[in-house]
Formats: sequence, structure tokens, C-alpha cells
Amino acid sequence: MTVRAVSALTPVRAEPHDDAEQVTQALPGEPLTVESGVGEWAHVRTAYDYPGWVRAEALAGEAAADWLVERAGDPLEEARTYLGCRYEWGGLTEKGIDCSGLIHMAYRRLGRLVPRDADQQEAAGTPVPRDELRRGDLVCYGDHIAFWLGGGQILHATGREGVCAVVEEEHPPELAARIPAYVRL
Repeated sequence: MTVRAVSALTPVRAEPHDDAEQVTQALPGEPLTVESGVGEWAHVRTAYDYPGWVRAEALAGEAAADWLVERAGDPLEEARTYLGCRYEWGGLTEKGIDCSGLIHMAYRRLGRLVPRDADQQEAAGTPVPRDELRRGDLVCYGDHIAFWLGGGQILHATGREGVCAVVEEEHPPELAARIPAYVRL
């Protein structure tokens, strides 16, 4: 196993071919552990333990030890920088991001790695009773996740019909009806 950085924004795919589902993205300079290879593809694991396939040509030299530097800040304010960005399954950038990618990147921009998927983020959090919710806590729906803003408002990346972007909005009734958990990271 070797750790390599990616040279440019790179789709991480579920299988080793270009039309396979994008499960996440590797950002420039991000370290990836190369576990194996098949032809022009490398099976990798991200620093946040997410497996997938990337084209071997996307891998550059050794990853820098200081690729992730912790700094003070508010994850919710980091998430707000994505407001209006389009929804993209597996996306992690301003060009396209999904709900769990928004949570992941809000923390990552502050130098803190959290899991990539909504169910993993829920499992990593500390459960919070509804009456103790604070601004910035997470509202977990099993297959979707959002930041709690207070006053019945959430911030999330949604791909629902008619709204396909990062938005702050009143808690949609279809989501509010299926809330399984609230957590704090």
C-alpha cells in the first residue's frame, strides 16, 4: 500500500470504469491509499476511510503530511459558503455537492475529518434530544442529512424535484415527517 496525492479533482467510482457511479471525489493534494489495481484503475481508500476506484493517471507523487490543517471556525458558516451550489451525487465542491458532502466539507475546511456518508455521520455523532438542539447540530434522515439552523429552519444540499441546490429553508414537511435522529459532531 502506498499513499499518493491526486493531481486534480478526481471522481472516485464504485467500480473501475468511467460510467460507474461516482461515490465521492478526491480533491487536489488529498492523500489516497492505493490498495490494488486493475488495468488503468487503482482501488483506493481516502483519509476518511472511503473506498473506491480512480484512474491511475490521476495519482501524483507522495501526499504532503500537512494536507489537512486544523483551524478555528464554525462548520455551519463554512457550509453557508456553498449556498446556491448545484446538487451533485458524490460531489464535494462548489461545482456540485451532495447532502453528506456538504457536512463533510464544512468540517474538512476547518481541518477536521468526519465520515463521508449520511449514515456514517449520524453514527459518528452524539445523539441530542430535540428540545436540546443547537444551531449547527445535524438532522439525520437515514439517507439524508442537514444542518439545524433553529426556528424550524435547515441548511442542506437537496436534489428533490424543483430544488436541486444547497439551500436554507423551512424544514420541508416530507423530511420532518421522517426524522430518526439529531446528533452533534
